[in-house]
This record gives sequence, structure tokens and C-alpha cells, in this order.
Amino acid sequence: MSTPLYQLKAEFFKTLGHPVRIRVLELLSVRDHAVSELLAVLEIEPAALSQQLAVLRRAGLVTTRKQGSAVHYSLVSPRVSELLDVARSILTGMLSGQIALLEGLRSS
Repeated sequence: MSTPLYQLKAEFFKTLGHPVRIRVLELLSVRDHAVSELLAVLEIEPAALSQQLAVLRRAGLVTTRKQGSAVHYSLVSPRVSELLDVARSILTGMLSGQIALLEGLRSS
């Protein structure tokens, strides 16, 4: 029996449900990064980054390539960047509505 699409979507969004994983995907949306570069930007422990990268690899969202002794990460698809852009757009709209409500409350 196959897994329902809504369940697969829920698992996919759970994968995105961590701030470090989102930030890694945002950085990889700009360009490929070596692990050392990600560590410098994220300012987290190597073990914590390794764990989050493993989750993204298992989910099939990122891929790796070795260059010398460095491991570089990249997105498997530009659609991941598009998804992050859509999320930003949705959040911007939601926050704009909340700001308008707050301003209305302040003026009354």
C-alpha cells in the first residue's frame, strides 16, 4: 500500500521544520558551500551542523561533492529555492496584515 501524498508532504515539511536546516537551504540557494563555510556563517558546533546536513541529505534536498579534503553541499533542485521564496512571500503578506492590524489598534 502506498503512502498518501498528504502524509509525504507532512514528512517533507517536518524536514524543513528546523531553523538551521532552513538557513542552510537559504545559503545553498545562493551558491554551493563547503562545510567549513557553513560553520563560519551559522556559528554552531560541527556536530550540530553535521546532524542537520544529514537530515537534509536523507530527505534528498541536498547533495555533496568532495573537493580535496573539503565537502561541498548544493541543492538538488532550484525548486527548493523557489519554495523558500514562496514561504517568504506568504510570511511577508501575513506580517503585513498583522502590522496593519497593530497600527489600527494603536490609532484607536
